[in-house]
Amino acid sequence: MHDALVISQVVLWIAVLALSAVVLALIRQIGVLHERIAPMGALTMDKGPKVGDQSPVFELIDLAERPLTLGARRDDLRSQILMFVSPTCPVCKKLLPIVKSVVAAESGWLDLVFTSDGEPSEQAGFIRKYQLEQYPFVLSSELGMTFRVSKLPYAVLIDGEGIVRAKGLVNTREHLESIVAAKQMGIGSIQEYLRNQHSHDEPEAVAAIANGEKGNRHHG
Repeated sequence: MHDALVISQVVLWIAVLALSAVVLALIRQIGVLHERIAPMGALTMDKGPKVGDQSPVFELIDLAERPLTLGARRDDLRSQILMFVSPTCPVCKKLLPIVKSVVAAESGWLDLVFTSDGEPSEQAGFIRKYQLEQYPFVLSSELGMTFRVSKLPYAVLIDGEGIVRAKGLVNTREHLESIVAAKQMGIGSIQEYLRNQHSHDEPEAVAAIANGEKGNRHHG
């Protein structure tokens, strides 16, 4: 009887240790999964004027022959988001309704400017097809070279003081909203925020990002 009791105790402890190992493995996998599904912002490329720098000032004429100033301090302190697009970019075309929707939601403080380069006639057809007439649309290779735009669609957000507040490659609504959230949260990018929060409680970091994107939607 005594031997049977000892054996049962040994078996029980083996089962407890095995279960503990399984639980630890699951906890680790949950952490990995949580990290993978954390909000991923627009990919920021460390080229051109950096976030926090004063933007170069551009005096341009849009395709509707209206004067347009980019990068300077604005009396109304409204921010500008520059969307670098192209009529030959499939992702740009899919993103256009999303861009218009996001900017409409932030219309209290944010203006949208499209920019591209190429033949004016091709751009004019692009504008008509996707109903972009209400937005300034400028052709400027200088803009693209200054901000070192190598892939499209790309966004640069400049605040009312003329400071570059956020920028990055934007392929989805999440990417575009991360540009807006980064400006509202006073950070360079969502990736930067996650890196800085890595040593803290990650669920709190993710919640803060969600609140930044949703809770501050109408504040500039």
